[in-house]
Amino acid sequence: MIQEKKIIVFGAGKIGISFIGQLFSRGSYEVVFIDVFKPVVDELNRRREYDVIIKTEHEQILRIKNVRGVHSYEVKKVITEFASAGIAAVAVGVNGLKGVFPFISKGLEERFRFYGEKPIDLIIAENMRNADIYFHHELNKLLPDSFPIDSMIGLIETSIGKMVPLMQNKDIQKDKLKIFAEPYNTLILNKKAFKNPIPLIDGLAPKDDIKAWVDRKLFIHNLGHAAVAYIGYCTDHNYKYLYEVLANPKVYQSVYEAMLQASEILLYKYPGEFKKEELIKHIEDLLIRFQNKYLGDTLFRVGSDLIRKLGPDDRIAGAIKTAMDYHLPFDKILYVLVCACRFCASDENGNITEMDKKFHKKYSRDFSAVLSQICGFNEAQIDEIKKVLLEEIQL
Repeated sequence: MIQEKKIIVFGAGKIGISFIGQLFSRGSYEVVFIDVFKPVVDELNRRREYDVIIKTEHEQILRIKNVRGVHSYEVKKVITEFASAGIAAVAVGVNGLKGVFPFISKGLEERFRFYGEKPIDLIIAENMRNADIYFHHELNKLLPDSFPIDSMIGLIETSIGKMVPLMQNKDIQKDKLKIFAEPYNTLILNKKAFKNPIPLIDGLAPKDDIKAWVDRKLFIHNLGHAAVAYIGYCTDHNYKYLYEVLANPKVYQSVYEAMLQASEILLYKYPGEFKKEELIKHIEDLLIRFQNKYLGDTLFRVGSDLIRKLGPDDRIAGAIKTAMDYHLPFDKILYVLVCACRFCASDENGNITEMDKKFHKKYSRDFSAVLSQICGFNEAQIDEIKKVLLEEIQL
């Protein structure tokens, strides 16, 4: 029997716990987390609740109830849970998606076998462009040729704007489930992709043109976040927190100008979807959120994973390419890219990620290779970038 008020959430990490699980639990859903980390799954099943700590001057504790966990090694159980769910979500991070697709495909087959063409909606709580197309392609490879994928699953793209900082080891050791988060609690998602009625839950914000809102998140929020980390680090290697960086008026102005330049790109790409004054207000609001010192968000968290964040369709290269498409200026955004190549912030133990070590070992002295091999710019685009570097950017 399909349990309409049950959501399956792949990933009991930061976004799964603090955002998706929290929203649906408070919307009277049973929340079933699927995760690879057994201690978290065991703790979910022991307590059946956890706390989300909203970090502001006046700290707030949200007690999230009616939750449980299933370990991903319990393959048959995961498939059965998915097949009988009212709705599902994925929040494992881009690097973990390959491990999720087999569960979803087998779950869809079992759902079809037992319940017929009763579709399930899957909220893709990942920061990636064209996530619906990617999921459709990957699932299609695993499903039988005759399987009615288009009528069995709604692939719901989202724009994830909630900021969840890395927690220190001492806080994690005290409570495996407790998590810190900011007050922002709006989940923007694709209104048109749902196969079933959209759940009536506070915090869900369905949009008609989700591509525009995904790009707004990527080119303003993600780009702005990156700009704080990368420009901040290049300005002073001793900066640790975002609020420290943004207290520097010169850095603040550089970040603001990069975000403003990105907003002009959005206005050209999506005429009628956004208004200039609304995007400026959004930028100003984000810069206030970035300065939330109670959140304790670090340059290390925001800036690490350089190969992904400098990728061809990601926040920086994606914005520059779109600017080029519309013959718009991109010098302020390019400055963020230049600073990114020098970024080497460390965690609380003085370490940088293994992937970032590999990045610096291979590319630290070869900016052209970064542009071509990491960012995916073609020869003509690289020529244009080098021209802007010479004419516009003071290094």
